[in-house]
Amino acid sequence: MLDADVRDIIQQGYRQFLSARELSPRLGQKQMIGAIANALSDDDADKRLAVIEAGTGTGKTVGYLMAALPIARALKKTVVVATGTIALQEQLIHKDLPELMETCDWDFSCALVKGRGRYACNLRMEQIIDSVKSKDAGLFLFEDEQQFNPNAETEELYREMALALEDGTWDGERDSWETRIKDIEWRALTVDRRQCTGRRCRFVNQCPFFNARNNLDESEVIVANHDLVMADLALGGGAILPAPEDCIYIFDEGHRLGDTAVRHFGAECRINSTLSWLERLPKQIKGQTPIFAADTALSDQLPRIEKEAGKITELLSMAYPLLKQYVDKSDHIESRHRFAHGDVGEAIRDLAAQITKSTSGWMGRLEVLEDTLSEALSDKNYQVALPDIELFYQQAGNWLGRAEKLLALWDRLHKELQQNEMPMACWLRLDESGGGNIDISINASPIQAAEILRERLWGSCYAAVVTSATLRSLGNFNSLQRETGMPNTASYLAVAGAFNYAEAATLRVPSDAVEGNNVEEHSRYIVDNFESMVEDRAGTLLLFSSKRQMEQVYDELSRDMHKLILIQGQYSNREMVRLHKERIDQGRTSILMGLASFAEGVDLPGDYCKHVVIAKLPFAVPDDPLQEALAEWIEDNGGNSFFDISLPIASLRLIQACGRLLRTEKDTGTVSILDKRLITKRYGGQLLNALPPFRREVG
Repeated sequence: MLDADVRDIIQQGYRQFLSARELSPRLGQKQMIGAIANALSDDDADKRLAVIEAGTGTGKTVGYLMAALPIARALKKTVVVATGTIALQEQLIHKDLPELMETCDWDFSCALVKGRGRYACNLRMEQIIDSVKSKDAGLFLFEDEQQFNPNAETEELYREMALALEDGTWDGERDSWETRIKDIEWRALTVDRRQCTGRRCRFVNQCPFFNARNNLDESEVIVANHDLVMADLALGGGAILPAPEDCIYIFDEGHRLGDTAVRHFGAECRINSTLSWLERLPKQIKGQTPIFAADTALSDQLPRIEKEAGKITELLSMAYPLLKQYVDKSDHIESRHRFAHGDVGEAIRDLAAQITKSTSGWMGRLEVLEDTLSEALSDKNYQVALPDIELFYQQAGNWLGRAEKLLALWDRLHKELQQNEMPMACWLRLDESGGGNIDISINASPIQAAEILRERLWGSCYAAVVTSATLRSLGNFNSLQRETGMPNTASYLAVAGAFNYAEAATLRVPSDAVEGNNVEEHSRYIVDNFESMVEDRAGTLLLFSSKRQMEQVYDELSRDMHKLILIQGQYSNREMVRLHKERIDQGRTSILMGLASFAEGVDLPGDYCKHVVIAKLPFAVPDDPLQEALAEWIEDNGGNSFFDISLPIASLRLIQACGRLLRTEKDTGTVSILDKRLITKRYGGQLLNALPPFRREVG
C-alpha cells in the first residue's frame, strides 16, 4: 500500500512541476502516475510489475519518474531507467531529470551508465601514442585480429584525445567527443571486460569507465539502456548494475525489450574466421615465450594452451565441410539453411559435444594464464617489464573472450531438445567478405525471450515498469506478454492520449487502392497517384515495407519529383531529416521516402510532416530465421502463425507508422494507407480498429 507521506511527496512534486511549466494536468499522465505508484507499493511481489502504454504527448517520462523516485527512496531501492537508444539516455540525464529536480525541488542523485565500449581505455591510449611515436602501428588486438595502421590525420586525432584525457577537458566517453569518430578509430581505444586489468591497472584512478561506475554506488537513479541491462542479467545480475532485487527497473521504449533480449542471448560462430585466429595463436605464443621465460610456471602453461588450441582447430576444420553440405543443398536466395525444429542432427551434435569439451578445458587453462598475469601486474619484483605484462594480459583476455563466444555457440548445439521444450532457432549462412573470402556462420538463438526474462528479470527484480507509446497490437497486450514473459499478475493499462485524433487528423484508405500483395499493380498505383499525395510547401513522409518497391517507385517518377524527394540510402537518416527540415523552413516542398527506421522514432512536428503515406500493410517478410522458427513452433503446437505472429506485428508497426503524424497537440494532417486489404480482408477490420481514432475516410 502506498505510504501517505510518499503520496504527499508525489502529489506536491506534481503540482510544483505543473506550476513551474505553466501546464494543466493531463488525464493520461495522472493515470500513469497513479498506476505506477500503486504497483510499486504492492505488498505482493508478483504484482509489482506494471505495463503502461502512453501515447505521444502523454508526458510518460515525467509520469514514471514522478511516481517511481519517491517510492524508491522510501524503500531504499535504486531506480534503473533503461532506454532503447543512447540518444534517449542523453536526453534523460542532461534534460529531463535536471528539469524535474529543479521544478519539484528534489535532490535525487543521478548517474549515466553505458557499456564499456563507449569509454576510452587510458592504457590503450598510452599504447597507441607510444606506437605512433615509434611508427610501430598495427600493435592492437581487434575482433578480426587485423592490424590497424592509422594515417596522419588519425594519429593527430589520437594525440588530441590523449591530451584532452590527460588535462581533464574530455571525460573519455565516445559520445562526448566533439567530432565524429570512425568505428575502427574508436575500437583501438577500448578493451572488453576480459582485456581490462581492473583495479590492478595503473590508470584505474583516471579510468573513464571506472569513474562512471564509481558514481553508481551513490546514485539513486541510474540511466542505462536495454542492452546494458541484458548484459548485466547475462552475468547473473549485480555485475554491472545493482543486484536486481535492489532495483526498480523502468523500461522506456518497452516494445523493443523482447527483441533486444533475443539478440543479446543469441550466439554465432564464423568457422573460417575462428580458424584463422586460432591458427595465428601459435605464432603469438612463440612471441611471448622468450619474454616470460624466467617465469617457469607461466611459460610451462603456454605449450599446453597451444596444444589444446590445436585440438579445437582440428575439430572446427571438420565442421566446415560438414556444415557446407547443408548450405550447398539449400535453394535459399541468401545461401542459408535453417534446421527445422532446431534439430541439427546427430553428426553436428556429436561434433559440437567434442568442441564443447575441448573449449571448456581450454578456457580453464586461459583463466589460469589470466590469473597469473594479473598477479604479475601487482608484483613489483616481477622479472618482466610492466608494459609487456599489460600487452600479454590484453592478448590473453582476447583469447579468453573469443573462447567464451565459441563455447556459448557449440554448447547449445550438442544438447538434444527435451519434450515440450521450446527449441532454439539454429541456422547456417554463407558469408562472402571482401576479396572473395567465403565463410560459414552457424547461429543458435532463443526464438523468444519470455523464459529468459521470466527467470532472470521478472522473477528476481524488486519491481519493474514497461512503458512505450506502442505496446498493444490488435488492441491488447497479448503479443507483448508472449514475447517478454510478463505474467498475468502484472497490471496492464493504456492511458488516455493527449490528442483529439478525430479533430486533428484524417485516416484515408482510397476506394481505388490496390491490394499490397499485388506488387506490380500496387507499385503502378503509387506512381500514378504520387503527385496528388504530396503536400505543397510542407512535409510528406512516404513509408515502404520493401526496399525493392521503394526504389522501383522512385525510378519511375519524373525528374521534377526527384528534386523534391530524399530517399533512404541517399544520405544518413539523420542527414535526411536535417535536409528535409531545412527545405520546409525555407517554405519549400519536401518528401521523405523511407523504410521501417523512418516509421519509428522520427520526430517531424508541425509542417515537417502534414501527410504520412503508408504504401502497404507492414507484414514482416517471412524469411527471417528467427521468425520462421517461431512460426514453426507455434504451428507445431496447434497455433496459427499468421494470427499469432504476423498480424500482431503488422498491427504494432502500423500504429507506430501512424504515430509519425501527430507529435504535438497543435499538429494536424492526414494518414493515407494505400492497401485495399484493409477493406477486403477479414483481418483488415482488426487492424483498423487498433489504430488511433482518427476521422475516417475508408473505401
